[in-house]
Amino acid sequence: MLPSLGYGIIVITFLVTLYSVAIALYGENKKDGAMIESARRAMLITLPLITIASAILIYLLINDRYDVEYVWSVTNRTMPTYLKITAWWGGQPGSLLFWSWLLSVFTSAVTLRKWDRDRELLPWVLVVTGATLAFFLALNVFYENPFKLIPAGVPTPLDGRGLSPLLRHPGMIIHPPAQYLGFVAVTIPYAFAIAALITGRTDDRWIRITRKWTLWAWLFLTLGLVLGMRWAYDVLGWGGYWGWDPVEIAALLPWLTISAYLHSVMIQEKRNMLKQWNMILIILSFGLVIFGTFLTRSGVLSSVHAFAESEIGPLFFIFIAFTFIVSFSLLIQRWASLKSETEMRSMLSREALILLTVLLFLSILIISFWGVIFPLLSELFTGSKVTVGPPFYERATGPVWGALILLMGIAPLSAWGHSTITTLGRAIWKPALAALIFPIVALVSGITNWIALSGFTVIGLVITVTIREFFIGIRARSQNEHLNENYFAAFLHLIKRNRRKYGGYIVHISMVLIGIGILGIELFQTDTQQHLALGEEIELAGYTLRYDRLDQFMHEDGRRITRGEMALSKDGVYIETLAPRFDLYPDGQPMTIPAVRSTLVDDVYVILVNWEGITRESTPFKVYHNPLVKWVWIGSYLFVIGILVAVWKDEDKKKV
Repeated sequence: MLPSLGYGIIVITFLVTLYSVAIALYGENKKDGAMIESARRAMLITLPLITIASAILIYLLINDRYDVEYVWSVTNRTMPTYLKITAWWGGQPGSLLFWSWLLSVFTSAVTLRKWDRDRELLPWVLVVTGATLAFFLALNVFYENPFKLIPAGVPTPLDGRGLSPLLRHPGMIIHPPAQYLGFVAVTIPYAFAIAALITGRTDDRWIRITRKWTLWAWLFLTLGLVLGMRWAYDVLGWGGYWGWDPVEIAALLPWLTISAYLHSVMIQEKRNMLKQWNMILIILSFGLVIFGTFLTRSGVLSSVHAFAESEIGPLFFIFIAFTFIVSFSLLIQRWASLKSETEMRSMLSREALILLTVLLFLSILIISFWGVIFPLLSELFTGSKVTVGPPFYERATGPVWGALILLMGIAPLSAWGHSTITTLGRAIWKPALAALIFPIVALVSGITNWIALSGFTVIGLVITVTIREFFIGIRARSQNEHLNENYFAAFLHLIKRNRRKYGGYIVHISMVLIGIGILGIELFQTDTQQHLALGEEIELAGYTLRYDRLDQFMHEDGRRITRGEMALSKDGVYIETLAPRFDLYPDGQPMTIPAVRSTLVDDVYVILVNWEGITRESTPFKVYHNPLVKWVWIGSYLFVIGILVAVWKDEDKKKV
């Protein structure tokens, strides 16, 4: 009964959503406010309906209802309760329902806002969000039913297949939801952009309405990427955190366009320019969200992140094509009215440098997008799939990322409207001189690689310029006799009064900290792999690891665990014992779990390899030395803090 009830609720929600879209269109055509209000209320009903359906699915997952195909495919009796709950988004049908639930949450929140000033946008926002929600619900209704029962006549399984071992990790609690939240949140600014195009609202009102929605989308996209990187580093056991996997790139693409958009809208707000750019960027962001979802669910890609091959791939392709055709048709129709009212007069002005930043983001986007689709195109036209590996991405995007970071150090020193080499040089020479401390310290530490030295110089410039910007603001407030603030109070009030600006500066600092970690691991990572007998040692980067012990035992959930112990020391001084292991699941799937000793200077990363036939007399270990990689995580977490600062409401300036 419960599976039928759950499916029935999804069908009802689908019909209610179609009603909301249809009645919104009818009400707008007839200029009937009552009809539009009916559409708004119908959209609000979708949230409790999908919540009930989701609660039913979670109940079935927790209670081992293996007569439901989805429950059988993603859970088993040995999985803890928290993993059974996360199985909601662990497979194709459940994750589509989860997507619909999140979209209904966002859409309901938007429809509850005050629409007094923007009544003409409401029906079109309902149409866009409702059509998107109806599309995802239709996938559950017609193709991927999470409540589908085991066929009649087939005995109900006594146990389920369970999640893939790679997904049986606490990261399942937060990483996929964060990624989905980022994807779904992009729908809101896109809906307002389309509504603005349809109604002819060519001012920046739609941007101001959706600013925080866009920042929240950026926050969750960032959080999804960061948590995915950390998960890969901790679980996949290949010594790194980013492998340029196609699905990783699919998550990166909308992050790049949203990052470009958030820079570009500053120019529209300050100089009333780039209206056309901003529309293009938000349309691309939504399209890339759907494209990324298509890649993971179509079966066209081989990836640890992708779902199995499915019939819904072509439907995603049709939906992408439809949204692009409609969106760009509307954009072309309004193109002339979106023309900039002012011109860019200086190539060194703040707006010119921000525009260059946008172009660099788009350059990385093009490179990454081409790398993803090239294997598909090669297979389509030649019959053979040509793989594009990490070296292509690293060589092509590395210089662009470097230029982006350099602009973080230059752009804050330029002025809106007009800047010259003289004025820019006068502002930059002191921070540039201070920045030389960074490569000097690197040289003293024995680093002679010119790429690293150049990178540390640029990183130093961004840090010193950003500190300068904070210091100027703090000093101005502390010296204001009317405010009477000490430096700490001035620092707090400075951020509170302009969270967007100084949150952005925190993000800039976080980016260069991530850059420190990337330079360290990309340029100076070393590794070795050896077979050891008990008591033998491996030496790497000044560290010594002695193989002391190997244990093999069965876990209560049926896993066969192999666990080694290695004593880590440096210069003859014992540091700690590292215990890498791998788990072999009853279905034959292995999972590598590395042991890591992490400091601000470096990581020692140890894994057991070649899980077949390990003996105490010959145990294979692989050891990585990853310099500075911890700064990737420090910078990533600071990035999230910076966005949270930016998204918060500014303090009322009249009260300060």
